[in-house]
Amino acid sequence: MHIPEEIIERSRKFVEPYRICSGKGFKLKDYPANDLGNLTKDHKDFMVARLEQGVSFLEELQSVLYASQSYALLVILQAMDAAGKDGLVKHVMGGINPQGCHVASFKQPTSQEYLHDYLWRCTKELPARGMIGIFNRSYYEEVLTAKVHPEGLLKEGYNPKDINKSFWDERYENINHYEKHLYDCKTRFVKIFLHVSYDEQRKRLLDRLDTADKNWKFSQGDIHEREYWDDYQDAFETMIQRTATKEAPWYVIPADNKWYARIVGLCAVVNALADMKLEYPEVPKEIKEYFPKFRESLEKKK
Repeated sequence: MHIPEEIIERSRKFVEPYRICSGKGFKLKDYPANDLGNLTKDHKDFMVARLEQGVSFLEELQSVLYASQSYALLVILQAMDAAGKDGLVKHVMGGINPQGCHVASFKQPTSQEYLHDYLWRCTKELPARGMIGIFNRSYYEEVLTAKVHPEGLLKEGYNPKDINKSFWDERYENINHYEKHLYDCKTRFVKIFLHVSYDEQRKRLLDRLDTADKNWKFSQGDIHEREYWDDYQDAFETMIQRTATKEAPWYVIPADNKWYARIVGLCAVVNALADMKLEYPEVPKEIKEYFPKFRESLEKKK
């Protein structure tokens, strides 16, 4: 690899404050949505330039991941509407080889998906070794939207009387077991919660109404879900408390400033790949012995 170790270490230190490996004692209020670390908005142009450099590092790391086929990387994005999930995918992951990356977006389940267990539709989209998988929303909707709107669980075949604390405890436990199984089978995780504030979301939704090129992004459902803001914040907090593990940590990224959120998200992904200690596969000795003959054949002129 040609990425200096000091760059990786600096990236690791930068993102570490937002990395949650244990949810014990976690409180969302301790992670302000407008946090800029030790930076200010005056650093924006400088950091955007760093983002471009970091994307080139990510491209190199992904190339080795694809060649080695030793690990898979699953990036999970969870957030309220307008928090910047699509922008993070575009600006952070947009420069990598699409042949080695797969993006899956999970909206309301279909009638067919409701007939299966709640992990089924996501399991079908898991990345193979050598691939980066990006989940725009995920099975975590089953402890977020389903928790805020438990009436939807009727479509999954559950009796409303069964929806109690034990029900949700079991779901968190199942998710942890699921991720531990995937980890043991060579999948590594970057789980990102983009933390946007209530006021910043309002500004972004208004921008969707006022900007013709963004009208298509607006959904009446966005307004409806804002009425449940506090319920969602509680659900996100509990989700992180119950499912942040050493094997599958959460990154709680302040998202009020898009450029800052993208830098932190990039560092999280770069660090996860760097931690794999990847190398290009060695060519077998018996094949390498033929390289001089291959070269001789290729250099011959017609």
